[in-house]
Amino acid sequence: MTPTDPDDVHTEPPPEIPPLRLRGSMPEVADTPEALRSIVAAVAAGSGPVALDAERASGYRYSSRAYLVQLRRAGTGTGLIDPIPFDDLRALDDAIGDAEWILHAATQDLPCLAEIGLRPRSLFDTEHAGRLLNVPRVGLASLVETLLGFSLAKEHSAADWSTRPLPGSWLEYAALDVEVLLELREAMIDRLIESGKLAWAYEDFDALTRFTGPPVRAEPWRRTSGLHKVRGRRALEIVRRLWLARDEVARSRDIAPGRVLPDAVIVAVACAPPVDGRSLRTVVAMRHRAARRNLDIWGEALDGALATPEHDLPPTTVSMDGPPPARSWPERDPAAAARLAACRALVTELCETYSLPAENLLTPDLVRRIAWEPPEPLDERALSQRLRDGGARPWQIGLTAAGLTEALHTQPADGDS
Repeated sequence: MTPTDPDDVHTEPPPEIPPLRLRGSMPEVADTPEALRSIVAAVAAGSGPVALDAERASGYRYSSRAYLVQLRRAGTGTGLIDPIPFDDLRALDDAIGDAEWILHAATQDLPCLAEIGLRPRSLFDTEHAGRLLNVPRVGLASLVETLLGFSLAKEHSAADWSTRPLPGSWLEYAALDVEVLLELREAMIDRLIESGKLAWAYEDFDALTRFTGPPVRAEPWRRTSGLHKVRGRRALEIVRRLWLARDEVARSRDIAPGRVLPDAVIVAVACAPPVDGRSLRTVVAMRHRAARRNLDIWGEALDGALATPEHDLPPTTVSMDGPPPARSWPERDPAAAARLAACRALVTELCETYSLPAENLLTPDLVRRIAWEPPEPLDERALSQRLRDGGARPWQIGLTAAGLTEALHTQPADGDS
């Protein structure tokens, strides 16, 4: 048989995915009381769930406030609201009432929407539904392409939405984010029903209605990028003082902290501090334009750090809330290491059986906590309560409690204890 010449093989080009387009005219942005009342009335007259989205100015502003709210409802069409001129949007919240919200990545938008008086009674999160369905890519554009067959551009996702006036291309982008959320919800509900996961999804969605934001860290300055390069308690105090000074400036001016003083500059000063605050202007890192605007403030922070008594300096390590890193368990507590391995194996098996990402069955932190310190007595009832206290929903407890109870009775192999 003569080998086929590759040049003779005819391959069809992949079909072009049509871009998502607005089905109606571009809505005007409601930024006056009259325009807001018009949208509120239209929403109240509509029917069914309400698709919602919000645009923030992450990376530009200190606050996480919403600078644009987009919505769509059957019988209403698409509306765009500039929330900045208004004290709140409670009138819109009243118009929505008990109708289900449709959001994508709800935890990103719920806090800023709550700030302006919008709180869901029930919701459907398309990103979370995608995770439960074990879809490989759960970004909105990917889901719209996979399930609805349209391409959705995301070129303005990182824009400064505090800009006024907002460019027309940005507004079209924002309107498209809610254009097909109603249809996307329907497609995902069909898949959730087919996979037997619809009830699971709504248990998770119900928990999301009570989400108020990520937990507040006790020492947020320790999240400074590059902190691992800093050595010694005095250097850590420099980081802490500069971080706190920067945070105060950023909050007062509503500017993203990294634009006031980059983390890299803070770390550079802490690693090679000058003799006093007045000498900061000679530090190479302080030649950064943003850093030089507040040299006096940074100098005071540095002087304060250099004058801090030894006994008040921050410790190099902090006590952890929870078990130690799992890599240390085999030496510190072989029995706990054996329990953790058995628990992880069970979670992996269940995730393969039900086609779930592991973190959506049980969070890794919760698995570590119960393996490090199992409940007493070690039975299914006590373990179910521990899982419930750790935030697990009934469907997760139902799938895992019996198997985890057995796994927690695992003993280390001979020679490991």
